[in-house]
Amino acid sequence: MGAVTPLAVGPGLARPYRWLIAHPRSLDTLLAVVTFALMLIGAAASPHTGHHPINAVFVLLAALSAAALVLRRRFPIGVLAVTGSLTVVEVVTAHDGPPRTSIVFGVVVALCTVAARTDRPTTLRVGLITVALLTGAAMLFGLRPWYAQENFGIFAWTGLAAAAGDAVRSRRAYIAAIEERAVRAERTREEEARRRVAEERLRIARELHDVVAHHIALVNVQAGVASHVMDSRPDQAKQALAHVREASRSALDELRATVGLLRQYGDPAAPTEPAPGLAVLDQLVDGFVRAGLRVEVEAVSRDGVGPLAASVDLTAYRIVQEALTNVHKHAGPDAKAQVRIVRTSAVLLITVDDDGPCAEEPPAEGPGGGHGLIGMRERVAALGGSCEAGPRAQGGFRVRARLPLQARGGESRGDRGEGGGGDS
Repeated sequence: MGAVTPLAVGPGLARPYRWLIAHPRSLDTLLAVVTFALMLIGAAASPHTGHHPINAVFVLLAALSAAALVLRRRFPIGVLAVTGSLTVVEVVTAHDGPPRTSIVFGVVVALCTVAARTDRPTTLRVGLITVALLTGAAMLFGLRPWYAQENFGIFAWTGLAAAAGDAVRSRRAYIAAIEERAVRAERTREEEARRRVAEERLRIARELHDVVAHHIALVNVQAGVASHVMDSRPDQAKQALAHVREASRSALDELRATVGLLRQYGDPAAPTEPAPGLAVLDQLVDGFVRAGLRVEVEAVSRDGVGPLAASVDLTAYRIVQEALTNVHKHAGPDAKAQVRIVRTSAVLLITVDDDGPCAEEPPAEGPGGGHGLIGMRERVAALGGSCEAGPRAQGGFRVRARLPLQARGGESRGDRGEGGGGDS
């Protein structure tokens, strides 16, 4: 009874009920008046004391016990001690007849408040002490014989009060736990939504970079060739411009497919073309070869397994694309790249070597550049693999990636989600 639980009330009682909830001291005062009335009614209706008039001492003790209940929220243990002491005084000092045990109603309210506002160990200790003290006093000094109904009534009322208060406390704690869990779940859903949005933005940004960085690099080189030979060799300049047109058209197609991911679900205009993979690796290599880069490709499959998961296939394609783009941009005009792809039943190994000038990292060019290797590692890490990039001892640069093809239980890692791309 430490707090009033909201109940369904009629329209006529709604306003007084809300007012009492908002003014707990008034509610406690009303409870004290009702308890005092119950004490008097119980004393008058008792078959053992019905022919003995209620004396002033009992009325005073009952009034003090009921008045103490006004402070039950602020001093629950103290109020219980006061009401218990007054009950013992009534039981022990009743001279004009049998003790009026209805005064125990003050103890019932106070003990229920203690149980509702404290923890269970405290309720057990205080409840046992209260029950033992009042029941023992009633059996020793109260009605005869010691096993009279009123004596056991004190035991039953005090024990019921402790149990009811503990039930109220447990219910209040249960409701608070549910509310906290609901708040935490809502907060977790919001955080998860923000995380998914951030991951999707990063993934789309990587895809856009891989498309733009690769094709713009080719366009830049071919435009430079066309500008250089425009006057002396117009046929070669036309060929270079044709390559520029083809590379720009490919860039637009891939950009349209990537940006289409941002369209709303069900938009019929959203592109449905498959993402690039190792099946079109020859087209990628051919673009670099036309731009003047010498590329050798070696693909080895040792176990004759089935097709790659879509995310692994795309990641492998992007790794080769990013590595060759970096070779084309940073290794010099006479560089040569070697691409080796080895597939087993458990792993896909991708190695891209070049014989250009040795450097710790490909240099950044322009604002926002220099993130290609970081994005490449993020793509591989998203699939649970590993990626190494650095200079070779014999000269040049090496990119080596290891992509696992199967997770525990035979589930393809690649089917769990698609990794992001990188920035040059």
